[in-house]
Amino acid sequence: MEKYLITGFSGFVSKHFLDFLGSREEKCSVLGIDVHPPTFKFNSSSHLNCEFIDLNLLDKDAVQNVLYQFQPNYLLHLASYSSVSFSWKNPILSFQNNTNIFLNILEALRLNNLQVRVLSVGSSEEYGNVEPKDIPLREEHSLRPVSPYAVARVAQEMLSRIYGEGYGLDIVLTRSFNHIGTGQNETFVIPSFAKQLVEGWMRGEKEIKLTTGDLTVVRDFLDVRDVVKAYYALLKKGRKGEVYNVCSGRGLSLAEIVKMMVEKLQVRCMTVTDKRLVRPKDNMVITGSNQKIKNETGWFPIVELETAMQDILIDWKERLKV
Repeated sequence: MEKYLITGFSGFVSKHFLDFLGSREEKCSVLGIDVHPPTFKFNSSSHLNCEFIDLNLLDKDAVQNVLYQFQPNYLLHLASYSSVSFSWKNPILSFQNNTNIFLNILEALRLNNLQVRVLSVGSSEEYGNVEPKDIPLREEHSLRPVSPYAVARVAQEMLSRIYGEGYGLDIVLTRSFNHIGTGQNETFVIPSFAKQLVEGWMRGEKEIKLTTGDLTVVRDFLDVRDVVKAYYALLKKGRKGEVYNVCSGRGLSLAEIVKMMVEKLQVRCMTVTDKRLVRPKDNMVITGSNQKIKNETGWFPIVELETAMQDILIDWKERLKV
């Protein structure tokens, strides 16, 4: 029976990864680690033997003990402070946490000589501001991070290379672009828009006031159900030491996303820019190429963005019911 260890277990990506594992109808054992208990049921599939441990990854002795005791075949590292906005407000905490928790995991694997395939989840934010001629971004493009969060992700990637080449650890890396889906926290831009719009729709407002940041930025959005399939494909088929973009290959501005949501709800909307939501320095256009992961693993995105938006709006209608 294959064994998966998932850090950041209580987040929304982990839940969808578990759903995917359960849908495969192959028995496996899963150990989840997080500092917060999950709010979802994690033993709903008869094919999964799933347990959860409340553990702070900054506790290096506890990390070593858990990894040695469980001895996973695969480690999906999702744990992080994943908000760029949070990193601007708390740069030291964001950098130190995201870098040190990953370093503790690598050290535990090295010191215990554990043969584990690790998926190091990085971010498209690592690319920084790019020229139009560089779009779509490919993995060989230079990294120019422009936020504390992005710098920490680049550091994680460099640590992966050091431990892979210097100590022989089996690490596959991603640069994951914006992923969206049901259950995502409202601190992120798409669920924030969806929640505000659904609240106005439920109140029957003739024109909904939507508070936003900069709507001109262009992002590459991928449904989380496709994201977790990509992660599984990379755990199984990714090449050791290689980095892969996980993206849709399609760029849309936030203004276009708002328009899509408004049309699906059949409401009118007035947007109001909150300067506090505009980042000090932002990547204006981030769109990636997914050719490498498609060629090497056979993965490709299936869920249409329009379907993803519809599902997110339905999810918020359910979550906001009283």
